[in-house]
Amino acid sequence: MFMGQQWPKPQFGFPGLSPGDRWCLCASRWQQAANVGVAPPVILSGTHEKALEVTTLNILRQHALDLVY
Repeated sequence: MFMGQQWPKPQFGFPGLSPGDRWCLCASRWQQAANVGVAPPVILSGTHEKALEVTTLNILRQHALDLVY
């Protein structure tokens, strides 16, 4: 069974993703990855507050690239 999100691939004139590109990931899939220790970094300032229905702010902060103390 396939688990995961389909990432854009080079096709139909879209060149695909490059290192440094940003891509949306649904909160539930992100939380699944966090549960097994492989969650990608997040841009906290670009994360919708509804993500807190799936995960906690503390967990998101642990993965935030843009967290300023």
